[in-house]
Amino acid sequence: MMSQKDQREKIERLFRKLERQGKTLFPGLGLPLRAPTAPGIYVIRDARERVLHVGRTPRGVGGLRQRLRNHLYGQSSFARKYLKGKGGKLRNACTFQCLEVPDARERALLEHLAIGVLCPLHLGTASES
Repeated sequence: MMSQKDQREKIERLFRKLERQGKTLFPGLGLPLRAPTAPGIYVIRDARERVLHVGRTPRGVGGLRQRLRNHLYGQSSFARKYLKGKGGKLRNACTFQCLEVPDARERALLEHLAIGVLCPLHLGTASES
């Protein structure tokens, strides 16, 4: 079993790897979303490079591609609350980075670290309106 220190260092390495991932533009209408079907972590940024959302795949069904599509089609709490149900706002304007992380515990830990470091803009906005 890995020590807490070793696990923390591994999660920090995964975070640095996530930050180095290339940014992919959300596709225009009718174009395919190019993302892995494996489980993992993702970061969504607006056109000014501000972090809008950090998330993870809770289960393996469809992986990162399915989760990002959920946002794009307004089928997520992020899209419903922050984008007012208009996930299409992501098209041709916002980018995403993603990293495949097969282990569920590591995905959860990495998501929490990334949220804490990147401070997504939508945090705290769900109770406003």
